[in-house]
Amino acid sequence: MGVRSSKAVDPVVSRRYSSETEAMLVVRRRPHMVNGGGFVVSNSKQQVVFTVDGCGVLGTKDKLVLKNGDGNNLLLIRKMGGMVQALNMVHKKWEGFGYDNEGTEKLLFTLKNPKESCLVQHGLIRILVHGKPKISTCNIYSNNYVQIKGSFAERDCNIMDSDGRNIAQVRIEKEMEEMVGNKKDLYNIIVKANVDQAFIVGVIAILDYIHGESTIC
Repeated sequence: MGVRSSKAVDPVVSRRYSSETEAMLVVRRRPHMVNGGGFVVSNSKQQVVFTVDGCGVLGTKDKLVLKNGDGNNLLLIRKMGGMVQALNMVHKKWEGFGYDNEGTEKLLFTLKNPKESCLVQHGLIRILVHGKPKISTCNIYSNNYVQIKGSFAERDCNIMDSDGRNIAQVRIEKEMEEMVGNKKDLYNIIVKANVDQAFIVGVIAILDYIHGESTIC
């Protein structure tokens, strides 16, 4: 789907989870009988490419795990809080950890929790991407952050690079909303060509938890 591009951008999780063309992903909430069960992400061929486990699966709050379609862990996402963090910042924060070749955790990105702020629906949420970026004219993380604008709760938001260019969108088609009756249960993520889809889904997982949806108990 979309226009093929020869340009490449630096991934956050792994380049293997980017596509040379724009990708339409479908997010489906796991059954309601599993509180905090998380969600499943499929591609245009209806193949499961990612899953997100919430507290109902993991047995602990403030923690999420992103897996690929084969069930391998890609991201461990934790909400950081407590006395030390409270002394150093206004908001609590979420941290996303990947794994190196030896399975050691590596901090990849940080999102400050805007739950008590109007930023959730109307402003910009900024995500700090860690690690030294490569020098590249098409590196979307060149200034070390991406940002979210719009309302995730309404399934109408954009994820943008530091220059304000869209790299992903959360949307729900009218026909899809009429079919399922609840926009929180089934919606789309449109990811631009050469953008790390695993990173985008990890960000969506945090937004899901902040809004008290499929990943929270």
